[in-house]
Amino acid sequence: MTAVKDEIRNLNTIPVGALGVIPIKGCESLGEKVDQYLVKWRKEREHEHADTLAFSGYERDTYILDADVPRFGSGEAKGLIKESVRGTDLFLMVDVCNYSLTYKLFGQVNHYSPDDHYANLKRIIAAVGGKARRITVIMPFLYESRQHRRTARESLDCAYALQELVSMGVENIITFDAHDPRVQNAIPLNGFETVQPAYQFIKALCRKFKDLSFDADHMMVISPDEGGMGRAIYMANVLGLDVGMFYKRRDYTKIVDGRNPIVAHEFLGSSVEGKDMIIVDDMIASGESMLEVAKELKERKARRIFCCSTFGLFTSGLERFDRAYEDGTINGILTTNLVYQTPELLSRDWYINCDMSKYIAYIIDTLNHDASISDLLDPSERITKLMNTYKEENKG
Repeated sequence: MTAVKDEIRNLNTIPVGALGVIPIKGCESLGEKVDQYLVKWRKEREHEHADTLAFSGYERDTYILDADVPRFGSGEAKGLIKESVRGTDLFLMVDVCNYSLTYKLFGQVNHYSPDDHYANLKRIIAAVGGKARRITVIMPFLYESRQHRRTARESLDCAYALQELVSMGVENIITFDAHDPRVQNAIPLNGFETVQPAYQFIKALCRKFKDLSFDADHMMVISPDEGGMGRAIYMANVLGLDVGMFYKRRDYTKIVDGRNPIVAHEFLGSSVEGKDMIIVDDMIASGESMLEVAKELKERKARRIFCCSTFGLFTSGLERFDRAYEDGTINGILTTNLVYQTPELLSRDWYINCDMSKYIAYIIDTLNHDASISDLLDPSERITKLMNTYKEENKG
């Protein structure tokens, strides 16, 4: 099969409706990249029913619909869609972590919070007014996903948000590496998919480093806590590696910044001496936990350390990562472009960007044809193929 044919996928079904993509304010950059793939594939795809009414408007110069969320002087806003969405298969993309956007309120500059982005998403859904044939929300970082369960008298924000979106007419929700996928139990009768970018991480590592040995004698996958064991085990299994885990010993007598402080990281697993380490986690917030785990591995004589995290938030700045790279604690940090990336982050020598726009375009294209995305949700075959190619190109 040629590269082009493989890239554009063989989709023979009739589309659900005319495709429309609306990147909500703050997600335009990712949305434009996704749109470029969709335009390219649909121009190259040959379809036997291409001339029928069902394929009207199938090939276009752009699938992005013109929409905006303007604000009044009081700080209030409204959703505004500037073209028809009647009968469209609508995909809304939102990055709730893009804090770079600002608005003025009584002379003060306010940065957008996740609450603002979520409110904007609801405004656009309300502006659709039930006219679209189907609405799918692509929310890479699931809103309030860190508040996924109740441990005291507290709110269940993520579950409530999912129910609210469904009540507004959203049929499917696509997210990436949800903090706890069981939150989908809040909407058991609707579509909810959480996708892991394991393939993109491994592909980026293979491109950057040509001397990696993907075998149990030279490499190991590490989970920095017990909650992330699922993703570490998956990656270790598809690569044929051993897995190790740290668990956090916390001081439950104190609360600092809304959580119990970590006293120590205890390691469970076989020897890491002389092996390359892949630390896998869902997000890097301050990065304190990830760097502490890397330091502990270095003390146990690990070789190179690569940190893979779906969402690189870097809430406490980049300086501590600069220091860790300079002193040899880490050799690379891989995160995706699913959330806002600062120019400073993209310029760092230790940073490796994993572009997810092509993957999202695959998902949108396939869902618009009402075809199965199961092969996209489980990339084990593609990882195996990638490993065979890498070993062939770099043997000897």
